[in-house]
Amino acid sequence: MQVTHAELVTSAVNPSQYPPDNVFEVALAGRSNVGKSSFINKMINRKGLARTSGQPGKTQTLNFYNINHQFRFVDVPGYGYARVAKTQRASWSKMIEKYLSQRENLNIVFLLMDFRHPPTELDITMKDFIEALDIPYGIILTKSDKVKKSQWQRHLNVFKKDLELDTIDALFPFSSETGEGSEIIWEIISDAIEASQID
Repeated sequence: MQVTHAELVTSAVNPSQYPPDNVFEVALAGRSNVGKSSFINKMINRKGLARTSGQPGKTQTLNFYNINHQFRFVDVPGYGYARVAKTQRASWSKMIEKYLSQRENLNIVFLLMDFRHPPTELDITMKDFIEALDIPYGIILTKSDKVKKSQWQRHLNVFKKDLELDTIDALFPFSSETGEGSEIIWEIISDAIEASQID
């Protein structure tokens, strides 16, 4: 997909602040500092649209990005950052759960996990939650350029086992440095948008 338009539409903390719900949405969920903002910026070839930060837990709202007037990326707050107060973590959790479980035009969830390390308990919990909601999902394995190609299969097998997946077909290594993996992810998004229009 050639991205010719990308903008932050709004940042929201509750449904009354969401943009109109007639646009296809792709949610991005993952641990703090897993690289969601870098993923967005690389996918659209824009360096600064999604703000990146060296400080985990920085994203505190649902950020809705309009892409080509065709769909939205929705960046949800990262989970699992220990230094954030428990009350704030609980607030974020409710915000994420409400969006994921109630948003009717949410069509795909991409779960971002760090390819270098096995999935955490929170990663596994989020994957199980998305499965229970019966939302189509894929798992983006970020920072793939940090893992030697000779080690990829071993890492993929770890994710398959720990996440209790039948195959590795839903696992997509991705690098925000090189762009590796972006083409197949664009194919998934484009095919899903096309299928939704046929329906």
